[in-house]
Amino acid sequence: MKLNLPREWQRLKGRCIYSSAGLILAWREEHSFRFWAYMNIISASLSLYLPIPIVFRGLIICLGILVLAAECFNTAIERVVNHLSPGPHTLAKAAKDAGSAGVALTAIAAGIAWVFALIFLFLDK
Repeated sequence: MKLNLPREWQRLKGRCIYSSAGLILAWREEHSFRFWAYMNIISASLSLYLPIPIVFRGLIICLGILVLAAECFNTAIERVVNHLSPGPHTLAKAAKDAGSAGVALTAIAAGIAWVFALIFLFLDK
């Protein structure tokens, strides 16, 4: 299979355009996305300021990005569910609740990383 670099470059540009459109939509229309973005700015800044190992810094920043990704997935689920089921429905509620749980679980993972980073910080002294 031969790699067509100009074609792949065009495809990459398209992916970047679609992804940025999704991020802009999430920022403009989703309060939760903005909340987690601000929390990530604070979290990343704090992780870079505190004297914690670089591994913890990287983990905290990466998990913060995963929280934003989960929020984007949750937004996509909510949009599709709202489109297909504008009225109340048990399956629609279950889908939205599952999406919300995904965001919560990634946020908990980021919080746990912070707990271990702080334990290391205080026990290292």
